[in-house]
Amino acid sequence: MNDLGPFAAQSVWDGSEMLECVSVIPETPNVATFTFRAPSDALFHYQPGQFLTLEIPAPGGTVYRTYTISSSPSRPRSISITAKAQADSIGTRWMLDNLAPGVRLKAVGPAGLFSHMVHPAKKYLFVSAGSGITPMMAMTTFMFDLGTEPDVVFINCARRPSEIIFRERLEHMASRVPGIDLKWVVEAPDRFAPWTGYQGQLNQLMLGLMAPDYLEREVFCCGPEPFMLAVREALQGMGFDMERYHQESFQAPAEKAEDLPEIDDTVPEAGEKAEVTFARSGVTATCAETDTVLAVARSSGLNIPSGCTFGLCGTCKIRKTSGEVHMVHNGGISDDDIAEGYILACCSHPIGAVEVEV
Repeated sequence: MNDLGPFAAQSVWDGSEMLECVSVIPETPNVATFTFRAPSDALFHYQPGQFLTLEIPAPGGTVYRTYTISSSPSRPRSISITAKAQADSIGTRWMLDNLAPGVRLKAVGPAGLFSHMVHPAKKYLFVSAGSGITPMMAMTTFMFDLGTEPDVVFINCARRPSEIIFRERLEHMASRVPGIDLKWVVEAPDRFAPWTGYQGQLNQLMLGLMAPDYLEREVFCCGPEPFMLAVREALQGMGFDMERYHQESFQAPAEKAEDLPEIDDTVPEAGEKAEVTFARSGVTATCAETDTVLAVARSSGLNIPSGCTFGLCGTCKIRKTSGEVHMVHNGGISDDDIAEGYILACCSHPIGAVEVEV
């Protein structure tokens, strides 16, 4: 008997036959899970975290859309994708409005490298935002179905508690297996529903509290690019080995290793020199890129009021008039302030020549 056990006599779906929709389950506003089966009753074989490409007969012409598989290969009789329609969605909007049991679609796949099976480890940290939760759901379900206790810290960020996709299913699994540690982060609570969990933007401080042993974990991240950039910067700032960081983009899931986009974030280099000019004081100081603007000011005999010194209180907010800094804060400054040129001196590292109003 082969690995398919009692299903050994059944064939494995290879993309040559269309998939038939068998159920549509609403998850949150504009989000639904679509479950498919093969008309021949073939089984599905893939790695959790991989994706499918669907051929969608949209009104303006056929479109091809890629969706992460949200089901687990440990349940091979069907395959599911969970999709969210954005304001400008074409394919997903068509699916939400038209896809129903009995409708058949052509699909290609499964494919992709974003799977914990590609990067096996003893401990995992899954970080996602919005519908970026789908590959994390597939990988967690697979671990749950193995029957052994996993070790995964599962972080998901959403606008409100009611918009956390798969919340009830994940909490059920976590209630049965101690090794699934769920952490929800929301921007705001729902009306008339108290929220006692994390609130605000995911930051370095939250990550350290949620997964104190983050240095020991293999990290998987999925969400919008600004979100993933914030996660990368937080991990880099905490000394994480980025060779153990893996991400999946909403726009460009990779099918082969050579398709993986190169992550080229601007980060402070210990051996690189920088220069900070304090315009009002008429002082220019040479420093390392790994020095903070606050530390450079103090070593130059200048006083910038400060409090927490890790980007939380906002006391050291100053205006940057030119140059680039690498700033990883913990909520002490707003996006509007950043757009207007303000930085927090305590967590801003100068990249090259920088001028500030001090």
